[in-house]
Amino acid sequence: MEYIIKVSTKIQPHEDAERVFHSINNIFPDWKPDNIPKKEQYPTKRSALLVTGFSNSLDFFMKSVVSERILDTAFDVMTMEINVNKTCFSISRQAAIRGKVSFVIDDRPLGGTMEIVIERDNLEIWLEDLTWHPGREYIPRQVNDDLAMGRSGEPTEWFDKFGNPTISIPLEEE
Repeated sequence: MEYIIKVSTKIQPHEDAERVFHSINNIFPDWKPDNIPKKEQYPTKRSALLVTGFSNSLDFFMKSVVSERILDTAFDVMTMEINVNKTCFSISRQAAIRGKVSFVIDDRPLGGTMEIVIERDNLEIWLEDLTWHPGREYIPRQVNDDLAMGRSGEPTEWFDKFGNPTISIPLEEE
């Protein structure tokens, strides 16, 4: 099934567009911007510029998410703004320079962000499958479940203040 991945970022007058594009291409290697600002000497006379492009794959994005072991976080953030068959979320360009994914929930970090929009039929199920890992056999997840992080990015506690699980996890028999 086809999907659309749109990646946008705002390039500020003091930022080097080539470096911004490099950070995006570390996560979305096939991304091509719709417009490229001409290189200028600092200080530039241009204003902030919104640049948008499309990617055909989430492979590098997901490779980073898997290697960083943040599949549940990715699932939560990628579904926070879900609306039927479309979702949007932001990641840090500064982390992307190193090929890492760092989700931006609230404050805009130093180094800027890239906004990602994904459109696809059956998006919720697809995102559940995309972020699946063996731990989900014991703790199944779905969009907007009680295990999701809060809207401001605070974690859901799976243990009470005494260290007792607040969810029942079947223990393996010895």
